[in-house]
Amino acid sequence: MRSNLSWLALLGFLALASACGGPERKASSVAEPAPARQPVSHPAVFPRAQEPLVVFLGDSLTAGLGLAEDQAYPALLERRLDNEGRPVRVINAGVSGDTTAGGLARLDWLLSQKPDVLVVGLGANDALRGLPLEETEKNLRGIVRGCQTAGVRVLLLGMKIPPNYGPDYAGGFEALYPRIAQDLDVPLVPFLLEGVGGVTELNQADGIHPTAQGQEKVAETVEPYLAKVLSATK
Repeated sequence: MRSNLSWLALLGFLALASACGGPERKASSVAEPAPARQPVSHPAVFPRAQEPLVVFLGDSLTAGLGLAEDQAYPALLERRLDNEGRPVRVINAGVSGDTTAGGLARLDWLLSQKPDVLVVGLGANDALRGLPLEETEKNLRGIVRGCQTAGVRVLLLGMKIPPNYGPDYAGGFEALYPRIAQDLDVPLVPFLLEGVGGVTELNQADGIHPTAQGQEKVAETVEPYLAKVLSATK
């Protein structure tokens, strides 16, 4: 029940933001576009090239907007898995304001890093800007297929948006993630912000981006899915 109420609280916040402008209003997107930066892997104490490389392709939720990079959930997952005897190397390729089109455009460069797993957390900015769902789905499918062609395993992160964008649009957006996962046979985290969205104490002042504690919860949500994918890579 708490998670449902929390999500409704987030919907209310975003509905209020949307009332000040149309779906393309930048204040309603996950983050203002930031200057692109090349992803940087977290340094390790010792060279660990033999360990699986996990690349996180996402937007500001992945980049950890407003936080230090080591507080974002990709870095937290790296530490959690290491502590559990499942060491990995991580590249956080989250870019604030990114869309699925931007992620698809960056895919070849990321695949050139020879990752074992690509975690895809994109789409929120597409939806909150009111972009066509067909375009978002096409781009996500392109990302997944590109990874599969390269022999890279994929973990897809699901997202939801407020119903004020219309029940057909909001419902269609939520549904495209499980459809892609089923059609292309990739694992899916149903909702990246489960237990975080709308929970005041777990979000920054904008009500959208998780605090350091919220990022810990996101990492907790993603970890079992990622661990299962990593087990399948051996």
